[in-house]
Amino acid sequence: MHDSGRSPVKVVKEANPTGRTTTPQLRRPLPRQTEISDVRRYIVMTALALGGFGIGVTEFVSMGLLSMIADDFSISEDRAGWIITVYALGVVVGAPLITAFTGRIPRRRLLLILMAAFVVGNALSMLDSSYGVLLVARFLAGLPHGAYFSVAGLSAASMAPEGQRGRAVAFVGMGLSVATVIGVPAAQLLGVQFGWSAAYGMVTVIGVITLVLLWFLMPHMSRMVPTSPLTELSALKRGQVWLTLAIGSIGFGGMFAVYTYISWTMTEQAGLPASLIWVVLMAYGVGMVIGNYVGGRLADWNVDRGILLALICIVVVLIGFYFTSHHPVAGTINFGLVGFFGSTLVPSLQIRLMDVAGKAQTLAASLNHSALNIGNAVGASMGGAVIAAGYSYSAPALAGAVLAVLSIGIWFPMVWLRRRG
Repeated sequence: MHDSGRSPVKVVKEANPTGRTTTPQLRRPLPRQTEISDVRRYIVMTALALGGFGIGVTEFVSMGLLSMIADDFSISEDRAGWIITVYALGVVVGAPLITAFTGRIPRRRLLLILMAAFVVGNALSMLDSSYGVLLVARFLAGLPHGAYFSVAGLSAASMAPEGQRGRAVAFVGMGLSVATVIGVPAAQLLGVQFGWSAAYGMVTVIGVITLVLLWFLMPHMSRMVPTSPLTELSALKRGQVWLTLAIGSIGFGGMFAVYTYISWTMTEQAGLPASLIWVVLMAYGVGMVIGNYVGGRLADWNVDRGILLALICIVVVLIGFYFTSHHPVAGTINFGLVGFFGSTLVPSLQIRLMDVAGKAQTLAASLNHSALNIGNAVGASMGGAVIAAGYSYSAPALAGAVLAVLSIGIWFPMVWLRRRG
């Protein structure tokens, strides 16, 4: 049932200690999720996506700020790189812990708490008092990352009409993809012009805007029942959850085996001027945006087949990148395809975790983001090991293809066991 999204104004009469009735107060309560119109639903999902946009900016912009941060604190760039590591650690730790122990908190309230924590972490990141303070701030900023995407994605799926869960999850995840195309370059420009802390200031403003929008627009998620920590932790007893997470941890690593070293690959292998690397990164971001949309459609079509199709395509484009990375145009196009097919995998993994986790959907969905961040670390480490062994900057693409092949090897027993069960 849909209406305009407005609830009737209720008259609330409060009694004072003397027993007399005070003057009636007018209050307009927030609607339940079943009472909002399709237009209101899309507006709410846009607000949720804006939060994802801010998270995407803060996750990726740090990579381009390392040299400035290193200069300000008089430290080496590899030591400055710890701000990226501690952020990822915050994601991996925060996603399961927060979702496991906040199951009884109403989803609307939890989203507000998570976004408030995100604002605090990024506001603290603006301080340039010491490198230690910045490390703590980046860890705090990473804590709500996975939990926010989990609760936001589940909320969007819960509000979605029948057969459109994948598209709803992809819509919310679109914020992260768009951030790589628009938000990160904008924040990078601010950092260059006004100092690296200005980039985190931009993220803080985005977080505040999201917080205000969710406060006024987010309905009560009446269909999302509270859960206990034991209920959420029950997801860890399910083999299908672990197998799905394994696919994300291993298969997604192939993209970052290439992404981490793309600057060296395109400048030293393809001969592209360093001043044009932004074009390569933008091609990847555009691929992510389109791939996220297509991935939502694939998830609504068939979750398991969508995962397999994405993994096969990832193998193909990574092998293709090995051969095209010596040419600036072909390499850039192929790198965009790497972003495209990597993004098509994510919505199907998210929906599958919701389906196989029973009543522990929040924890399972948040673990997807932990798994993807593990994939980032695995891919970057494997790519670095290949280069350190004396192979070319193109070789990490083949290592990434091997990871995707291993994920395909997990897919077959995973699907067989589910059908058998």
